[in-house]
Amino acid sequence: MRNRNAVVTGSTSGIGLATARELASRGCHVMLNGFGDRAEIDAVCADIAARSGTTVVYSDADLSRPDAVRAMMGQAAEALGPIDIVVNNAGVQHVAALHEFPDDKWDLLLAVNLSAAFHTIKAALPAMRERGWGRIVNTASVLGMVGAPHKPAYVAAKHGIIGLTKAVAIEVAEHGITCNAVCPGTVLTPIIEKQIAQQAQVTGLPEDQVLKAVFLGKMPTGRLVPPDEVAAAIAFLCSDAAGSITGTALPVDGGYTAH
Repeated sequence: MRNRNAVVTGSTSGIGLATARELASRGCHVMLNGFGDRAEIDAVCADIAARSGTTVVYSDADLSRPDAVRAMMGQAAEALGPIDIVVNNAGVQHVAALHEFPDDKWDLLLAVNLSAAFHTIKAALPAMRERGWGRIVNTASVLGMVGAPHKPAYVAAKHGIIGLTKAVAIEVAEHGITCNAVCPGTVLTPIIEKQIAQQAQVTGLPEDQVLKAVFLGKMPTGRLVPPDEVAAAIAFLCSDAAGSITGTALPVDGGYTAH
C-alpha cells in the first residue's frame, strides 16, 4: 500500500482517525477531514506524518454540501496526487421519536451519512478507472442491516450506504476497483457518546443503563468495539489481498448480527 493516496472523511476522531493512522502506517499518503480545533488537528496530522514518513493533509470541508465535497476531492488530488483509496466514514446522528423527528435533521443526516459518499465516489472514480485500481470503503453500521427505534434517518442512510456499496461494486468490478462497507457495532466514539445521552433523555434511563441495554445488549461479546479493530478491517479491504472482495457488508460488531 506504499505511496497509495487516500481520503478518509470524518477522520479527526474515532474510527476515521484510527483508519487514517492505520493507512499511513502502511505507507499511504492521507487527507483527513472533519471538524474540531484546528491547532489540535494540525498536531495530529504532524504526528501521523512524523510516525509514518508519509504526507498528511487536512480538509475542513462540510460534507453536507456537495460543492464542498467536490472541492475537497480536488484539493486532495492536488496535494497528494490521484486518489487511490476513499474511506467514507463521516457520520452524524440525531435520536428522536419519528413523529417528533425534525425535518432539518432528516435532511442533514441523509446528506452527510449517504449523499456525501456518492459525491466522493463520483469524484474519485474517473482516475481510478483510468489507472485500473481503486479501493472504496464505506462505513455503514449494524443499523444498515437491522432496524432500531428513534433513529429513522440514521437507519435509512446506513441501509442506503450498503445499497450504494453494492451498486458501485458491480459497476466498477471490471476496472480493478472494489467497493465494500464495514458495519461496526457499538464503538465508543464522540457520536456514540452523544447517542447515549440522547437515548437517556428519550427513554428516561440513566446513561449506564442505556449503554448496557441499548448499545451492548445485543452484542454477545458484551464490550465496545475498539476503533483500531474497525480500522484494521478497513485497511485490509483497501489492500491488494482483498482484490476479490467487493460488494460486501462486513460486520465488525461483536456478534450483534449473529442473532
